[in-house]
Amino acid sequence: MLTELENAAKVAGVKQVRRALAGGRAKRIYLAKDAYPDLTEPLERQASEQGVETAWAESMKALGKACGIAVGTAAAAII
Repeated sequence: MLTELENAAKVAGVKQVRRALAGGRAKRIYLAKDAYPDLTEPLERQASEQGVETAWAESMKALGKACGIAVGTAAAAII
């Protein structure tokens, strides 16, 4: 499922995903299983309230790689 991020319009990072959700632009969010729950739980809750699907990545490193960035990320979204 992470391969979908490679060619899609996306944002990476907790703040960017939060903004995408708030603006109604997020179609699906991805959260890293090894990220701090304090970061991921509010995003998961917000996505659920808005009916946006949440998918989980095995690690921050894998999620960052799928987004095409050199660092790990706790969250990403397809917009």
